[in-house]
Amino acid sequence: MTLITISRSLRCIGLLLVASALPQFALAAMPAGSMPVNTFIGTQDEGNTFPGASAPFGMIQISPSGEHYAGWRYSDTRIRGFGHSYLSGAGCWEQGGQVSVLPVTGRIGAGGDIDTAKAESFDYRRYAAEYTHDGEVGQAGYYKVQLTSYGGITAEATALTRAAAERYTFAGGMKDGHLLVNLGQANERHAVVGSELRVIDNHSVEGKVVTKSFCGGAQYTTWFRMVFDQPFLAHGIWDDQGGKAGVNGPSQQGEARPHGAWFSFDLKSGRSITAVSAISHVDAEGARINLQAEGMAAGRPLTFDAMRAQAQANWQRELARVRIEGGTQDDRTVFYTALYHTLLQPLTGNDADGRYRGYDSAIHTAKDWTYYEFFSLWDTYRAQNQMLALLYPQRVRDIANSVLKIREQGGWLPRWGYANFETNIMTGDPVTPFLVDLWRYGALKGREKEAYAALRENAFGVPPNGIRAQGRAGNESYMRQGFVQYDRGFVSKGMDVDPHHGASATLEYALADGALATMAKALGQQRDAATLAQRALNWRKIWDASVKDGATGLQGFPRPRLMDGSWFSELTGGYDPRSDRGFHEGTAWQYQWLVQQDVPGLVAAMGGQKAALHRLDQFFDYDAVQADAAAVRKSWVVGPYSYYSQFRYNPNNEPDLHTPWMYTLMGQPWKTTTVLRAAETLFGNSPSGVTGNDDLGTMSAWYLFSALGLYPDAPGSGRFLLHAPRFAKAEIDLPQGRMLSISAPAAVAGQRRFVESVRWAGQPQQRVWLDWEQIQAGGTLDYSLTPQAGSSWGTRARDLPKAPAGIAP
Repeated sequence: MTLITISRSLRCIGLLLVASALPQFALAAMPAGSMPVNTFIGTQDEGNTFPGASAPFGMIQISPSGEHYAGWRYSDTRIRGFGHSYLSGAGCWEQGGQVSVLPVTGRIGAGGDIDTAKAESFDYRRYAAEYTHDGEVGQAGYYKVQLTSYGGITAEATALTRAAAERYTFAGGMKDGHLLVNLGQANERHAVVGSELRVIDNHSVEGKVVTKSFCGGAQYTTWFRMVFDQPFLAHGIWDDQGGKAGVNGPSQQGEARPHGAWFSFDLKSGRSITAVSAISHVDAEGARINLQAEGMAAGRPLTFDAMRAQAQANWQRELARVRIEGGTQDDRTVFYTALYHTLLQPLTGNDADGRYRGYDSAIHTAKDWTYYEFFSLWDTYRAQNQMLALLYPQRVRDIANSVLKIREQGGWLPRWGYANFETNIMTGDPVTPFLVDLWRYGALKGREKEAYAALRENAFGVPPNGIRAQGRAGNESYMRQGFVQYDRGFVSKGMDVDPHHGASATLEYALADGALATMAKALGQQRDAATLAQRALNWRKIWDASVKDGATGLQGFPRPRLMDGSWFSELTGGYDPRSDRGFHEGTAWQYQWLVQQDVPGLVAAMGGQKAALHRLDQFFDYDAVQADAAAVRKSWVVGPYSYYSQFRYNPNNEPDLHTPWMYTLMGQPWKTTTVLRAAETLFGNSPSGVTGNDDLGTMSAWYLFSALGLYPDAPGSGRFLLHAPRFAKAEIDLPQGRMLSISAPAAVAGQRRFVESVRWAGQPQQRVWLDWEQIQAGGTLDYSLTPQAGSSWGTRARDLPKAPAGIAP
């Protein structure tokens, strides 16, 4: 998630707009027994999801674009076009919307409704269509909306992994209709550097779009090919000189200048026009191959209905890997939409012939495996990675291999990999916990040495200046002094760099070192393991016992340090733990809990178990939340980008996502349940039903774990902490026909029920966690729940992974 300033007043207006429209899209008709998905969840209040169509882990997406930088906001009043590339929940402004298509009517020509004599007539801000939410449909694999401009046009979209279809049905009585294919404009802040197109014949067009993407990232190319189900009768190409009818190109344009083509169709024989398209990040031939592989049948484009049936069947098969019982229809919709959002990324990166463009810009081939791209690791290492590992063991092997290929071809492991380049967005060392967890889950079997060598290189070194990746840019100070210096003047290769946020980077490095120490020990790297285990305690190097929070009186917080080892101080002297100085998208209050690898040490630094639990209570405003779960909308951090000057839990961002389970790790698991049930009220069956940016499925995966009764503990541990589930029953399909069954008959969605006892495989389960191997073997996890807190389950030291001092044995 990245910092973007958003007006609170605009968010409030958006809430008012969406409130009146909710019942109209709540549940469009689906076959009985289907897993309900509402793709509008997260399209308001900076959730940054998109409502259109995509396949699971799909390369191509078709969705509307409006005024919002991420592509679409539910309160947008006009649709500029239907683009063919989107990310779900990302926070950077330069992303998606390439190859924007809009159906229109009227005359295209000199002096016409779209005046070919004026280049500005082809600006999508001018020709954008109004639409209505009435009858709008957003399902897994299918999107539909009614445009009210141009006489009324129904737009539909569906998608497979590498090909997609859109169908435009014009109003009766229209003699002809047009499709505008805009290459010169993508999403609002996604700059098009250059584009090229060529009309192939009277059914097809192809080209490419070069964009500079993702918070100032590098340029990359999207090739496309589009075919129509009927011949167009007229066409033309526009550029910065206006429109020229009848020309085929090739046509090139650059520097964000107008560019695109229009295609005119005779509607006498049918009011609908279907376009089937494919994209590639490799080359034009890749787009052709993808279209032939997934968008064509018997030499003709797939019919829209045929592709839709296939797309929706694919989704239902994937969603049915997890089956829940209990709760209302809204509860089920929120759950399965969270699962849907979790399964959208990373994106398939190789074409149907196996070719992909690597981080060296060369073309490589994935043989008998799938190459993936778009890795938001700072976000996904905390929950989404583990959910994919649980549901898709074979797929995460390919994901892990893709990350190692990035290192092999690009020279270093990634942090935020976008298409085929490293953006250097966010800070810390997220790739280490990401890969170490996958190693712990068996996804690196046979490649352990290769993976460890890459991770060790990253943990003990700094990338050379000649490559784009920054890696651990703070390692020079960290390895010498045990902390990343706070230095806002440190030269960065991108928007972010670790010394700009030295305190939080130190905490992230130490967490990563703790994970890598586990891997090193298991692989027989004893010297490295000892060094890394010691470095895992480096969080203590930035813990200043003298820092005091004025309002609460609590003392002792992490604090940034300068290169000379001194503590950073404000100009007025001292340090405020609610300050943003030295912390990335957070404060010392929120980052103080990022010490899962050393909970006993953290508790001791806070003054012991009683004091640490009191601090947690302050952090969550526990008394208020216990009295009324709705209090979270006032007590906790509310705005999606309200990172700073905060001292409470931020459910909108990643650094403190694990913090509810700190209660469990300190011997008070019932408080974890109280906090989780309150946090779940922030997820709803509405456009504002996601907390903050969904960050490529991270927040959605967090919700899934919260609802299921499991949550991943410290990276590399292989532990999954147990808590009261939201639903009465859940079944999760595992490999080789095994199944994890989670039973909690007394659970009532939306109500607090506390763990009284737990049984695993029929035997009492006193420990507050299950290991990965237990889960993968399958079995039944039985929760006995009660409305009253106070059970002794999970309160004894021997039941905790690493019990802090002061807990009864």
